Amino acid sequence: MNTQNIIKKLDIYERLTRLDKPIGILLLLWPTLWALLIAGHGKPDWIVVLIFFTGTVLMRSAGCVINDIADSRYDGLVERTQHRPLVTNEISIKEAYLLALVLSLVAFGLVCLLNTLTIKLSILALLLAASYPFTKRFLAIPQAYLGIAFGFGIPMAFAAIMGYIPSIAWILLLANVCWAIAYDTEYAMVDREDDLKIGIKSSAITFGRFEVIAIMLCYALTLLLLAIVGKWLLMGDAYYVGLAVAAGIAVCHYFLIRKREKINCFKAFLGNNWFGFAVFAGLLVHYSIQ
Repeated sequence: MNTQNIIKKLDIYERLTRLDKPIGILLLLWPTLWALLIAGHGKPDWIVVLIFFTGTVLMRSAGCVINDIADSRYDGLVERTQHRPLVTNEISIKEAYLLALVLSLVAFGLVCLLNTLTIKLSILALLLAASYPFTKRFLAIPQAYLGIAFGFGIPMAFAAIMGYIPSIAWILLLANVCWAIAYDTEYAMVDREDDLKIGIKSSAITFGRFEVIAIMLCYALTLLLLAIVGKWLLMGDAYYVGLAVAAGIAVCHYFLIRKREKINCFKAFLGNNWFGFAVFAGLLVHYSIQ
């Protein structure tokens, strides 16, 4: 295989794994980093952080491949996804399966450097990630399932650092589920017409004309649960400033999505990176000055 073909193949893999669109990695990474900071009292083992960072990139990439395999019959009917590599036959289903397997095995190899509980949890995390694409066929709000799958790095982070999963981890996971419903409903608003046409379920369809209210309610629940976490852990003012900034970002999203314009709904979705970062920054500053 010559250099030109190698570059072309790498470009196909990049688009298939969505490495050219890192927002998914960031939405997975922020809650994991929240958990690592809390579990490590602001000073988590950097080897563990590196393992989780790399594993997040690998598993999000594998999840995208699995998602495209599951949706290969539908993506060609949706405007936003009609040029994905499996739809355009730039890569075969067999090769896509192989790529997902390799990415998952490398991620599992990294997890094997951690304790037994984390290894066991990683198997469940893989099952959640692999099964999520199929929930869009029967769950009214598959975004809730996505929130569990995207947030499963939270209990894994506590398990890796503390050796067990404290109650606070499940509150943090619930906060992530509410956040995922908020941001992925914004994302689903972009595809609502196509999803209705092909019979895919989403929260944007289920919530109907109340979807904007539902999104804002989910943001409010996310922030409430994060405030409960802060109260439980006796967080200082810096943490709550981070939550206040995140709340301000959520309010900005309301003004973006209220008219239900696709381009602005997508902008709101992308803006959730800053929501997650605001919470992370609040935690980081809190532990830095503690």
